[in-house]
Amino acid sequence: MVVTVPRTSALTIGTFDGVHLGHQALIRRAAAIARANPGTKAVALVFEPNPLEVLRPEAAPARLSTFEQRRRWILEAGADQVVRLEATPQFLAMTAEEFIRRCVDDYRPVAFIEGGDFQFGRGRAGNIGMLAEHGRSKGFSVEIVPGFSVPLTDNQITPARSTIVRWLLSNGRARDAAIVLGRPYELEGTVVRGDQRGRTIGFPTANLDTPTMIPADGVYAGQAVLPDGRVRAAAVSIGSKPTFGTGARAVEAFVLGGRLDGLPEYGWTLGLRLLAWIREQVKFDSLGALVEQMERDCERCHEIASAAAIGTDARRLEEAVA
Repeated sequence: MVVTVPRTSALTIGTFDGVHLGHQALIRRAAAIARANPGTKAVALVFEPNPLEVLRPEAAPARLSTFEQRRRWILEAGADQVVRLEATPQFLAMTAEEFIRRCVDDYRPVAFIEGGDFQFGRGRAGNIGMLAEHGRSKGFSVEIVPGFSVPLTDNQITPARSTIVRWLLSNGRARDAAIVLGRPYELEGTVVRGDQRGRTIGFPTANLDTPTMIPADGVYAGQAVLPDGRVRAAAVSIGSKPTFGTGARAVEAFVLGGRLDGLPEYGWTLGLRLLAWIREQVKFDSLGALVEQMERDCERCHEIASAAAIGTDARRLEEAVA
């Protein structure tokens, strides 16, 4: 990919996994600095993959987003340009000083915009203090954006961090994850062949193969984002389908509102926005009992997705779920 370098930049750097509200605050500030300096662009340098996936794969956290998702959300937050920093072993071996020099040479920053805990370079030896010291001689400023905290549905105040989002999702707290992210958590992947059991009971599902974190087992109210941009209400099941015995975990979505005409059976990209956790996975005594519960689930999911479609924010969705 050919990257057009701006005359000068307001630069922010990170992995930006999930592009939560804290990340968005960095990007908005970079955009404001760019607007105040004619000819300057707000540029986000995004590590892909996460450096831990290269340096210590066993310690790497589950992904909250693909690079393309991050790119889209960062641009929506106000960046003019998103540049992928391929996290190769050679790239990650650069010293902090070499990293600063490369950023200055390639992007001519008027400012770096980061959180107070920003670290960079080999062994994470670089920090905000070092960056500011280099800025005094190289002609750029360093601006620290304070951490961003939000109240969850239980009134607990939590910092907006990717680790918090992962914890919330691992506990099925989709509504709270949406509060931290500023949007519903969205699984994105490819529709693949499943066991095809749903079509035999009147609920044909799309089975999703995704590289991103799969939340806790359960049934979720959601929205399906189709390849042409259409958004439909969906009932999303995550788990091993206990009524039918022990199986592998799967992500299945029953898209409400009719057939998905014009799409192939498999191989297309689907996004699933998780709005709210509805219930846990249960082993039913009969197929009839399962179908009756699925019908009730779909009614509930349609109600919640309809509230989201008319602009209800994550906090007010609690009223629809209650």
